[in-house]
This record gives sequence, structure tokens and C-alpha cells, in this order.
Amino acid sequence: MPDAPDSPLLRLDWPRRTERLSLRPLTLDDVDALWAYRSDPSLHQWTGRSPASRDELVLEHFTARARGCTLVAELDGEVVGDLMVHVEDAWAQRDVAHRGRGELVVLGWTLAPRRGGQGLMTEAVEEILRICFEDLGVHRVKAECFAANEPSWRLMERVGMRRELHGVRDSLHRDLGWVDTLGYALLADEWRAAR
Repeated sequence: MPDAPDSPLLRLDWPRRTERLSLRPLTLDDVDALWAYRSDPSLHQWTGRSPASRDELVLEHFTARARGCTLVAELDGEVVGDLMVHVEDAWAQRDVAHRGRGELVVLGWTLAPRRGGQGLMTEAVEEILRICFEDLGVHRVKAECFAANEPSWRLMERVGMRRELHGVRDSLHRDLGWVDTLGYALLADEWRAAR
């Protein structure tokens, strides 16, 4: 089952191109490529969930989401990573809640391990930020990771996100027990000022 058709992301024109990448919504044709790197045990240390099978991966990524979308990053026609882009409502007092609808995007990403260190995910996330602020017109984008996942939080810093959360032993890791979490965010006006 594909992502819900009312996802704001799916209303945009795809694919989007960067210097080296093509970004577009995930399709069933991408599942084998996704499984090829998502089944790599080296990724499981930092992902929230490690699919046990290809079928489980399909269920995970093709469950209808009212406002979210999984995008793939292709390099020369090869899927090298995926990005979760979830549009949410910002927290607001009840009488102004309508003004916060669809104003927050939560990001997540996974890169094929053999493609690390090439700046590909940095390039993809920079384009996703542009899409979030220019095309979707959201107020805020945020992302979180385990504090020990240095490549992820360094990427957040490279794209201009600001660290605003250091949760102490607030997340339970399957192997490491209770660990710290780092949270980063970027506001639309900060993004515009940095450009």
C-alpha cells in the first residue's frame, strides 16, 4: 500500500535533482535496493527498527501515513539511501491549533554503508530542507538521533541545524541500554537567513 495520497509531499512534482542525486518517493520497484542495504547489520545499531525480512520492510515503508513519506536518493540510477519526511502539526494551544497544522517536519535518513563519507546524505538533506521551507512552507524541521551516532548529528550540524536537546539516558537502545539522545532543529527564518 503506497503512502497516503493526501501527503503534502506527494502533491509536489518529483523527482527533485541535486548536483549528484535524484530524490523521489519510494515505489515498490525500489524494495530490493532498499533491502540490499537496510538488511546490513552495520546499520541496525542506529536505526529505530531493523526489519527481519524483505516483506517486513515492505510493510514498514508502505503503510499508509496521512502526512508522511519515504523518499529515496538515487545516484546514477542506483538507490543509495532513503529519507523519512513526516509532516506534523506543531504543538499549540487549542484556540490557535489550526495555525500550527502541518507546520513541523520530522526527518530521518539511512544511507547505504558503502556510500558513507561521500557527502551524499548531506546533499539529500539540504535539498529536503529546501523543499520543506520553500515548497511546503513549514515553520520548523527537526531530527533526533542517539548521541553516540556521531555521523548523524554531525550531518545535522553540517546542514545548519541547531542542537536544542540533549536527553540524558532517555532512549532505550537494544544493545547499549539507556542512552542519551540529541535533538536538532531549524526554523524557516534561520534557514532563509543562512542562505
